[in-house]
Amino acid sequence: MPTRPATDFDAIVIGSGVTGGWAAKELCESGLKVLMIERGRMVEHIHDYPTERTPPWQVPYRGLGDPVAAKEDFPSFVGRSAISEWNQHFFASERDHPYQTPPERPFVWYRGYQLGGKSLVWGRMCYRWSEMDFEANARDGAGVDWPIRYDDLRPWYDRVETFVGVSGSRENLPQLPDGPFQPPMALNHVEKAFKAKTEEAFPGRKVIIGRVANLTEDLEGRTRCQYRDNCSRGCSFGAYFSTQSATLPAARKTGNLTLLVDTRVVGLEFDAALNRVTGVRTTDKGGKGHGRYTSRLVFLCASTLNSVQILLQSASAAFPNGLGNSSGVLGRYLMDHAQGGVTSLIPGYLDRGYFGSRPTTFYIPRFRNLSEPSPGFVRGYGIQGKAFRANWQQRLSLPGVGSALKARLRSPGAWVLSLGPFAECLPRSSNRVTLDHKHLDPQGQPQLSIDFTWGENEKRLVADGVEECDRMAKAFGGVTLSKEATPAPPGGAAHEMGGARMGRDPRSSVLNAVNQAHDVPNLFVTDGASMSSSACQNPSLTYMALTARACAAAVSMLREGRV
Repeated sequence: MPTRPATDFDAIVIGSGVTGGWAAKELCESGLKVLMIERGRMVEHIHDYPTERTPPWQVPYRGLGDPVAAKEDFPSFVGRSAISEWNQHFFASERDHPYQTPPERPFVWYRGYQLGGKSLVWGRMCYRWSEMDFEANARDGAGVDWPIRYDDLRPWYDRVETFVGVSGSRENLPQLPDGPFQPPMALNHVEKAFKAKTEEAFPGRKVIIGRVANLTEDLEGRTRCQYRDNCSRGCSFGAYFSTQSATLPAARKTGNLTLLVDTRVVGLEFDAALNRVTGVRTTDKGGKGHGRYTSRLVFLCASTLNSVQILLQSASAAFPNGLGNSSGVLGRYLMDHAQGGVTSLIPGYLDRGYFGSRPTTFYIPRFRNLSEPSPGFVRGYGIQGKAFRANWQQRLSLPGVGSALKARLRSPGAWVLSLGPFAECLPRSSNRVTLDHKHLDPQGQPQLSIDFTWGENEKRLVADGVEECDRMAKAFGGVTLSKEATPAPPGGAAHEMGGARMGRDPRSSVLNAVNQAHDVPNLFVTDGASMSSSACQNPSLTYMALTARACAAAVSMLREGRV
């Protein structure tokens, strides 16, 4: 056998987040020689988690962060808690990686440019979609019909959940199918009381523990969760699922993986005579060194907007408006989850506490337009929440000085209940991304221009969800502290979806039922860009299931000579 050139592979995987990690694992375990390309730096498991065990008094701003630096590096994120002094090294700064939005229509774009991508900082909520979610577009006409149904994805949900290690309770709810879960984490005392009151006062609603990719039992070299809730700093125990803790070790174990970091894919090369992608063009982090790698398969898993950007940048004479864009819908029909929130003071229970920091919320699965219809809007929302006792950070605004104030801050405060709806977003053509050739990034590439607004349906869903959250809190005896019924700016949920959607008809979609480009048979897009609707559940579990399913299909096609 001739020696395989170092630049030629059976498959190239672009991106190393939750979908890129899964693609590399599945393709390597199928015997293919795989190149995984990550635009960001190397992050080795355990070794490269610098703040994992650092106490607050050993960081300059006690974990609260430098406000001046935050405005320079993350101006869109000021006032948001997702990026902090503990984890900001795992997020891409807007100064180094700019993008464009209309001034009156902001969009918050969370990005993680390092090996593992956002798998190092994701919220880890793992909820299956149901049959009604895959049927929704066909039922009410908002969006193209999904080319798959729940039963097509069911075995792949099983495969992913088993390997990931999802903990949760089995509830037998049609709108939220069960899976092969590890034992659930526990609700605290006040959450149990809230569950009992809510399910009594609002028949048809359920309060369940969040289904989360944090182990409650040891699994294949990974140790169960230690209840530190420091997940976004990195977890040496491997208790939460990430590329570093799970899929990357599996891919490396095969001996079939080649990994490139600090290497950005700037375009896919298309051979019109073969009607195939033949390889990828890359540049180094300085934008100066250039490379080319070839393969028989390409899996685009760079995250929703980055994957769309790469396709748009891969325009050619055959596809002048972006690779695989004969339909004209590439870059359109973007979605995110619209959010609101209610915070309530819960009197009493001061003799009750909890041990450790549980790394998940509770969840109220969708009830609107299921057991409780509404004529004012379509689709629905799920609600995430938690009950907790205020700590010293929440109590900094208390009056007082000196030893008396310090003494009060050493004891836990009152109970607080936080509830927030995550509302489904309808796919609309006007929500889109394009390339802005007038504004180049530091690597000389056109910046992405994002134009996204909430529609009336999303606004009504959030307003209704917030009112229902307030009703449930008040039924529990809560006193409203704050209520935000105007949806947070798009992108805030970090659940961007769409842009290269799946569909049955090549004239109105980019991908088919196995995430394969209609126009380019050896190109697969399996991250959030492929989504045809958003449902109201956190989407990452569905991305991973779609990826595993697409890999199996692609390997079969390759072996049969069909790609």
